[in-house]
Formats: sequence, C-alpha cells, structure tokens
Amino acid sequence: MVENTLQNVSFPSNGSTAHGYLRAPEAGSGPGVVVIQEWWGLTSHIADVTDRLAAAGFVALAPDLFGGTTTHDADEAGRLMSELPVDQAATDLAGAVDFLLGHDSVTSSQVGAVGFCMGGGFVLVLAAQQGDKIGAAVPFYAVLGQDYPSFANLTAPTLGHFGEHDDMGLKPDAVRALADRIEQESGRRPDFRTYPAGHAFCNDENLLGTYAPEQASKAWDATIDFLRSNLR
Repeated sequence: MVENTLQNVSFPSNGSTAHGYLRAPEAGSGPGVVVIQEWWGLTSHIADVTDRLAAAGFVALAPDLFGGTTTHDADEAGRLMSELPVDQAATDLAGAVDFLLGHDSVTSSQVGAVGFCMGGGFVLVLAAQQGDKIGAAVPFYAVLGQDYPSFANLTAPTLGHFGEHDDMGLKPDAVRALADRIEQESGRRPDFRTYPAGHAFCNDENLLGTYAPEQASKAWDATIDFLRSNLR
C-alpha cells in the first residue's frame, strides 16, 4: 500500500472536500467525463485513461475514492474495496459530476462516466442516482460487490464492455441478466458487449496478467465514439 501522489484538484462533496486527478484537452475545453477507478485505487493506469480522454477532447476527472491510497496487492485491493462505504463513494462521485458541470472548461450540459472493475459498477450506480446529469455511461467489466439499486432513474445511453472469460466479474449469462434488468427498470436497453478476454483486459499495467491489447483497442475506440456521439 502506497500513498497516492496523483491528486491535483479538490472539489466540494456533501459539505466536505474530495480530491482527484483532472486533465483538460489542449484546446482548453470540452465535454466532461468522470473516470472511476479500479480497486487498486487512483493508479497510474487510471491517470493514463484520464490523460487519454483529455487527448481525445474531453475534460476528465478521476476522483480518488480511497483517499490517497493505492496498492498492487490483490488482497489489499479487496480489503480497500470492501471497506469503502458505497454511500460515501456515491457522494464523492456526485460531487465530481457537479464539479464538472460547473467548471468553466466543460462545454457539455451532461457528463459521461467511465469506470473499470469496481469503478464499472459505480458507473451504473452513478447513472441510476444522477439521472439526466449523466449523458453517457460506460462500465468496463463491472464489479460492485453488492446488489445494484433501482435503475428506474437511469436515462443515460449505456455501453458496457465485458470479458467472456472473466474469472472475477460477471459471466456472459450474468451480463445478459443485468442488461435485462436495466431495460426492465429504466426502459432503456444497454449495449453490453463481450470480448474474448478475461477480467481487466484493458489494464495495460497487467496486474492480473489478462491485458489483451487488441480487445482493449476495440473497446477504447468504441468508447470514444460513444462519448462523442452522446455528449454535447
């Protein structure tokens, strides 16, 4: 477990202060996107995702849900995730949404949400809680660790990426069941796609040994196109 040095911005959240990593495009403005971390914390991989979104023209903010802690140990990561109060994480993420919507460099009337593993699960929670503040939701191999709240208030178009050989997250049958539930409760059918890959196949830090460059590239390109199409 190490202390995070990537924090470069603070923002108000439910009467307190949250922290994160913020990057803007070279043009100085663009649509807003919240980036939600894996269970490893706000790592260099999540910072790189944030940088890549900025390079693609978005103002991207990755909130630090673990309060400055990162790890490369799976047992430690599992403990950090299990000890993270879901309501506190949701509050921090809601603060990030409002921060972006009020930021001078953000040009969109809604923000996108992109998350990985634990963060993928929180993407769906955030979209359900924040309703029409979220204009595009993109969960990668979502893992929440508990049941989802109602999706009745979810209005965002949703594009999900899942590995067919995921040993830690949702199996293909469970992915289809989750899509069915979202459609039943929200009236919107998510576009959930599966790839011939394992869990965290987009993580090029390769902590699980499952990085799949070709599949990661396909998922990333689809994500950028999806965000550009839905955030104005």
